[in-house]
Amino acid sequence: MTNQKRVYIILGTRPEAIKLAPVIQVFQKSLEFELQVILTGQHREMVEQVMQLFDLKADYDLEIMQPQQSLSDVTCRSLRGLEALFQKSKPDLVIVQGDTTTAFGAALAAFYQKIPVGHVEAGLRTDDLFNPYPEEANRRLISQITQLHFAPTTLAVENLQRSGVLGEIHLTGNTVIDALLNVAATQPACDIPGLNWDEYRTLLVTVHRRENWGEPLQAIALGFLQILDKFPDTALLLPLHRNPTVREPLQALLGEHPRIFLTEPLDYAELVGAIGRSHFLLTDSGGLQEEAPSLGKPVLVLRETTERPEAVAAGTAKLVGTTSENIAASAAELLSNPKAYEAMANAINPFGDGHAAERILQIVKNYLGLS
Repeated sequence: MTNQKRVYIILGTRPEAIKLAPVIQVFQKSLEFELQVILTGQHREMVEQVMQLFDLKADYDLEIMQPQQSLSDVTCRSLRGLEALFQKSKPDLVIVQGDTTTAFGAALAAFYQKIPVGHVEAGLRTDDLFNPYPEEANRRLISQITQLHFAPTTLAVENLQRSGVLGEIHLTGNTVIDALLNVAATQPACDIPGLNWDEYRTLLVTVHRRENWGEPLQAIALGFLQILDKFPDTALLLPLHRNPTVREPLQALLGEHPRIFLTEPLDYAELVGAIGRSHFLLTDSGGLQEEAPSLGKPVLVLRETTERPEAVAAGTAKLVGTTSENIAASAAELLSNPKAYEAMANAINPFGDGHAAERILQIVKNYLGLS
């Protein structure tokens, strides 16, 4: 079609790949768009797993990944690589997702070329620029140069309105629910050597955020050990982040425990399988706060703040901080109090109905004059 509009979707990390996969799929099916999928390479193997799972292929890969890269490295290499790409073939719209350094670099590169930006999962806020770091600042900076804000919840809409941002604000739901329900429908397996899901109440754990590096990470690990000491029928599944700053302390503190299963990062299908089989989650991840409630699993959030307070307000998640005492006490309540567990497990997920990507497609069509 000669009147197709050119849309570039930029991603660099696994969470972006998961949350943008449904968006990529609906744009690919629409004859009104020429779609290009651009990888920055901020994450590599983990993104490739997601692309394979959703049968997606990239059109370009900037391959910016370097050993021990800093935030400045990621930003500058993304900016330069995308600038050259945008100058060569200027798209009608650039779509980014969330709060990563890739998303910020891509939005800025588009702005410098006067290309409109669409921001998926816009409007999340903690009101603390350094928590999470650098994500809170990235989100706010992207919001200032975005033309289409795709907000996942009514609170996110309100945050954007209060911020006085320019551009159109649209309530879409969160695309991660689209992706999750798609994969969960296949009933994926999660086979972990040595772990019998029927033998233990297994807690799925993830830890990786920068603000939890160092002393907080040690306190979190000690909290895990206290949980297992008190509840011998409980096990811990902890897929390790690839960053040695996170991986090595956890291996040193937890690696010898017979009921702690440290693994390499799970691919997304395995992760969905693990969520479905787990008793509940302890995590500092943002995405898991959205995903787990869709499968009826409570979430204890290992952070002092969250940019997803909707989960806390709805009762699907609870902020427990990073002290070992608080972590152990909060887990003990869910492990020993069936009413407390059921209240969280049966709370309504506030993050969407699985049709966010379809809404985003229609909004873009309207914006670009296609309908």
